Amino acid sequence: MPGTGLAYHPHLLLHDAGPALVGDPPEPYPYSEAEPIAEVPRRVGRIKELLDHFGVTPRLVPLDMGPASIDDVARIHTGEYIQRVLEISVKDGVGDAGQGARLTRGSFELGLLAAGGAIAAVEAVATGRVSNAYALVRPPGHHAISWRGMGFCLFNNIAIAAQKALDEGWAKKILILDWDVHHGNGTQDAFFQESQVLVINLHQDRLYPADSGYIDEVGEGAGTGFNVNVPLPAGTGDAGYLAAIERIVLPMAHQFAPDLILVSSGLDASRSDPLGRMVVSAEGYRKMTRVMMTLADELCGGRLALIHEGGYSQSYAPICGLAIIEELLGIRTPNGMLGTQVQADRLPPTHTVGLDAEAVLAKVLELQRQYWALPAAVSAS
Repeated sequence: MPGTGLAYHPHLLLHDAGPALVGDPPEPYPYSEAEPIAEVPRRVGRIKELLDHFGVTPRLVPLDMGPASIDDVARIHTGEYIQRVLEISVKDGVGDAGQGARLTRGSFELGLLAAGGAIAAVEAVATGRVSNAYALVRPPGHHAISWRGMGFCLFNNIAIAAQKALDEGWAKKILILDWDVHHGNGTQDAFFQESQVLVINLHQDRLYPADSGYIDEVGEGAGTGFNVNVPLPAGTGDAGYLAAIERIVLPMAHQFAPDLILVSSGLDASRSDPLGRMVVSAEGYRKMTRVMMTLADELCGGRLALIHEGGYSQSYAPICGLAIIEELLGIRTPNGMLGTQVQADRLPPTHTVGLDAEAVLAKVLELQRQYWALPAAVSAS
């Protein structure tokens, strides 16, 4: 077997926009002072440290990765936006590429490197060099739209890689599942009028961006029916996420029949994330990964690539990342972290789909039956 690839470069840890004032513009109250932003180098660096510490890294296939070309980034982003990011990045100090997409000197090159990591993972999977892959990259990308950065995202890494796969003939149809706690509005926007890419977003309802990710955003033109939003209530947990995948993602995927599956792998739905409230456990991420691996085996020869997005708990998100990559490898290391799962197992959402989550799944199924043959909703009574 070709194995599991890892796209990672230590230079990705150099992107650090430093502390920032909260607010847009900052509120003029007495305690308005700069605070560290959540998107810090350690949130990715610690995942790599865990992979090293528990002997996982030597089992992975290291993927050669370099910066994405300007032409690759321009598959998704406008020339004017690319130029603006470059101009901000070459100046001393910090700036913002849109709405909360802070950058500093050198961030332009590091944004290209993150997109290049996503491309490397997708190419390796699509061409059969590896069975599956994880792109452990930052800054994240799924909020970035064609003309503006948002929510820590400079360039839309997964959208750039997906479009390149289509343009280069690596794939004809791509399924993108986004399980980041925040709505992947940039990826939705990139393929909203396209039928070659089925985009499914599982996210916390009206968290960020607050004005996107609604159930009735189903695509336009040729893309009608190929954009699916599942805005889940806070506290959904493992059981609700797995139910969403099993009831919505799997039947749609079997009908769509992609030849490549990509995942926007945000770890901020985890149970202790400061920017989300979804209480998904590391074991939940492991199970979701297993389901997607099985799906890829059934539909597209196992071709599955996960592109890292958010995840801001510096203590727990790395455990979730470790669990995902272990599952891709088909291993489980004796990592001594089972105590955290014991705590998670005490939470009802780990085992039970809540009534509010059931209601959302029922609404999504009802609407999407216009476009897909889907199972009947499960009674919440």
